[in-house]
Amino acid sequence: LLTFRGTTVMLDCGIHPGYDGIAGLPFFDRVDPEEVDVLLITHFHLDHAASLPYFTERTKFKGRIFMTHPTKAVIRLLLGDYIRLMTMKKGAGGELTQDDDVLYTEAELQSCIDKIELIDYHQTIDLNLPSGLKFHALNAGHVLGACLFFIEIGGRSVLYTGDYSMEEDRHLMAAELPRYHTSPDVLIVESTYGVQVHASRAEREARFTGTIERIVSGGGRCLIPVFALGRAQELLLILDEYWQEHPHLQSIPIYYASKMASRALRVYQTYANMMNARIRSQMDLGNPFSFSHIRNLKSIDVNTFDDRGPSVVFASPGMLQSGVSRQLFDRWASDPKNGCLIAGYAVEHTLAKEIMSQPKEVVTMEGRRQPLNCLVDYVSFSAHVDFVQNRDFITAVNPRNIILVHGAKEEMGRLKGALMLNYKKLPENKRPTIAMPPNEVEVKLIFTRRRSAKVMGTLAEAPIAEDNDDVTNEGEGKAVAVPREGDSVRGILVTQQNSSKIVAPEDLSTYTPLRVGSVSSRLHVPFVGKIETLRLFLGEMYRDIEETKDDSDANLDAADDEGVVTFSIGSQVKVIAGKTKGVVTVEWDCSPVGDVIADSLVALIMHAQSSAASIRLTGRPCSHRQKKAREENTEDADKTTAEEHLRTVHKALCDQFLSVEATYEATKGTFEVKLDVNESEADEDGGLVCFATVDFGNEFDGTAKVTVECEDDKIATNVRGCIQNVVAASAPIAMD
Repeated sequence: LLTFRGTTVMLDCGIHPGYDGIAGLPFFDRVDPEEVDVLLITHFHLDHAASLPYFTERTKFKGRIFMTHPTKAVIRLLLGDYIRLMTMKKGAGGELTQDDDVLYTEAELQSCIDKIELIDYHQTIDLNLPSGLKFHALNAGHVLGACLFFIEIGGRSVLYTGDYSMEEDRHLMAAELPRYHTSPDVLIVESTYGVQVHASRAEREARFTGTIERIVSGGGRCLIPVFALGRAQELLLILDEYWQEHPHLQSIPIYYASKMASRALRVYQTYANMMNARIRSQMDLGNPFSFSHIRNLKSIDVNTFDDRGPSVVFASPGMLQSGVSRQLFDRWASDPKNGCLIAGYAVEHTLAKEIMSQPKEVVTMEGRRQPLNCLVDYVSFSAHVDFVQNRDFITAVNPRNIILVHGAKEEMGRLKGALMLNYKKLPENKRPTIAMPPNEVEVKLIFTRRRSAKVMGTLAEAPIAEDNDDVTNEGEGKAVAVPREGDSVRGILVTQQNSSKIVAPEDLSTYTPLRVGSVSSRLHVPFVGKIETLRLFLGEMYRDIEETKDDSDANLDAADDEGVVTFSIGSQVKVIAGKTKGVVTVEWDCSPVGDVIADSLVALIMHAQSSAASIRLTGRPCSHRQKKAREENTEDADKTTAEEHLRTVHKALCDQFLSVEATYEATKGTFEVKLDVNESEADEDGGLVCFATVDFGNEFDGTAKVTVECEDDKIATNVRGCIQNVVAASAPIAMD
């Protein structure tokens, strides 16, 4: 069970093969099913999936379930057979004595199957939860459809292996490593074989086929307990090929005793495209699972089965808990000519695990004790990683935290010790943490929030600076600069589900569910003054104002004879006058800059109709000769404005220097500046004199030509800088 940032994920939902009924269930009483958001099933084996219908149908679980296509197809067959076996065991007066010990019915199984959602290898599922949970499946080897789950949640990543195999066999590919991802924060990995190392595949196959040949050549019967699907298909391929190569054995029958035999093989044929290249190439020529020397037995009555001669029987279940394999074992165990070959992993508290220690007696399903005289051998074809494969996988994945699961306590302890010894050569701050929690014990990992964002889209195509030699070619021969530390990026930062990205506005709809929009504002401001007054005040505040007139839209009762006048301040704001009597309209697209400009314009409009200067500049004693009066008034206004700026320069110089005398001529001012200096640099009047000229030109626009003459260049620079700063501060604001 994985819980992070309010999201709970359940990883697999199986039963303990050594126990029946309720006793074999996981510790569901420690779980609140309503809090489980998603349940991920890695493969179809009973110890990973058999309690799924119980959890979905007999608890309050309302989450979603995901598994691969082959896993869903096989689970329907396996769990249907599991129900049949448990019902038979209860009816035969076995250990199952209560109705609750049959965990679910056929109807409940079908209801569970209908709720399952499918996932393909490398397909990413995003559940759009606040924690940002998303995951994808990777091929795990092991059995058909088995997968690893790479889970991203709350800005962190978890890789859950389930059961996996790093060895390609006759029909399955090896597990794949995660690609295109950094090292996961947490690796939850199986530890089935601990520090055990498997023999080579060729050696195991030779031992497997050799043991079978030795038993049947001596007239005995060889029982191979297998689960109906999984390793059984691999062993059938091996033995069918061996019988084909050894004609003297072809008279000895091989039986695949399973009610699901034909249906199971149809599933394998359907999903042959998910197997390795060897099987896919054979599918072009024929059906590789159409065996020449193996007979399918859909039903077998052990009491009437003709076993007088040598034979090989594959029968389920694989750990001899019940069913045909257990019945045949009870019948053949006392004969020394016979043999039982365990070819898969056996868990504690199962008969398969018990007989591997070669006891002298065993207890039958009926409770009788009988001698164990037959040959018992163990050859591992369980498709679990051994220590070397597991260690190499963990090293390649390079996780920050390792959690060992799915193994006996002793084997897990040995594996943990070996891994810690392996990481001892690394600096302490680079060693991963390793945990092997017992059942019902939490492992708490604390993560700090990551402060990073991915740059995507056109922003990732950085402009190539002249000094940047790091250039790559990406598609269509386009050269793209490799970003360097210190490069600046300007775009929109979008944070969604604990993941942040920076994109250009034009890429927003491509990489996020957002769209670029705008908010337009319109404000009506009372204004009873003249448009020429407004023009004057706007020109004082802002430079390069664009002015347009439209007489067609004018309200004749509204204002003066200029019609509708629109003042455009840059591309940000428009001021419209003359459209409605007594009202000026301010329009702008909302933005930080636009809002500030609009606020300043509203204040300016209010000031323009109430200040004494506006009344003086625009007032006229009578209405005749309006045009001539307006022209004379505008010229006087320009002169007055320039003179006011010159007086501002004079005042600033007086604040800075000893003595300043000013002479004004139209829009030009001359300033004689006296400064305190030491005696060696002073003139006959006891000070150093600088002459400065400030000329605003004939058309006043707030800019001025400044010249300074002085014997001391440094002082001249200081005086010039003072005047230029004053002129710039008092000039209209440029909007470019």
